[in-house]
Amino acid sequence: MDEGAPPGSYLLTGSATTTAATHSGAGRIVRLRMRPLSLAERRIAEPTVSLGRMLAGTRPVVEGQTSLTVADYVDEIVGSGFPGTRAMSWRSREAVLDSYLDRIVEHDFPELDRVVRHPTRLRQWMTAYAAASSTAASYESIRDAATGGHGDKPAKSTTQPYREILERLWVVEPVPAWLPSRNHFRRLTAAPKHRLCDPALSARLLGVDREALLDLSPVVTPRARDTTLSGQLFESLVWLSVASYAQAARARVRHLRWLQDQLGPDLLDAVVVTTGADAYRRRDGIAVVPAALLGP
Repeated sequence: MDEGAPPGSYLLTGSATTTAATHSGAGRIVRLRMRPLSLAERRIAEPTVSLGRMLAGTRPVVEGQTSLTVADYVDEIVGSGFPGTRAMSWRSREAVLDSYLDRIVEHDFPELDRVVRHPTRLRQWMTAYAAASSTAASYESIRDAATGGHGDKPAKSTTQPYREILERLWVVEPVPAWLPSRNHFRRLTAAPKHRLCDPALSARLLGVDREALLDLSPVVTPRARDTTLSGQLFESLVWLSVASYAQAARARVRHLRWLQDQLGPDLLDAVVVTTGADAYRRRDGIAVVPAALLGP
């Protein structure tokens, strides 16, 4: 680079930020977040709706059909988007994910100069955070849930670094809050939604698998058993995919609201992502798209 190599000549790869002294890359390196595989990258269906085209503000035709069901999406939730696990058996995949979580506690925190005096307490906090997926629960309520209501709760100075280090490790990626207001300061005061980088990690922390999330009774079509948790994890799965597509389009993922009255022409498009079979646009202009049919 010092000798004049043009932009884009090198692709530098890495994982978590460590404490080792490295070049800052200021003015030379552009950092891109690499997430687990999106639904489009998993090739479970051929996308027919482009998020990039929707963000262009042209209100493109929305169409397509998929045979995927709730059971298929649950398989993707617990199946993980980590490329190396996709070909593994269910048992091996769960073992790898459990080992990954253990390594975060036992190895990655100390490597970032954060001594974990109570590993069990950190693991409980991560589990409580997983239970808060797709919600804007306060960090105080997450801490309370992690301690089971006991009076002896860790100090905020103890739990606050948990989130900060997990963000540095690319394990936690909160979704910034969004409000239909041009008051940017007001937007900054709203709480973010909680996310782990892969909903499969949330499922492993909570100890739930396919059978726990699905009602597999032979007399009914497979459907969600715990609709609240299944809905939270499905939202995280959709967010994982949409966040990847949005990054390619240099956009951000925010909450969907009916904003036409507040934003007028600033609202480029609106889409509801579902587990249904058909992609279409409603009479009010909102697009309805099965998760598997949405692509970059």
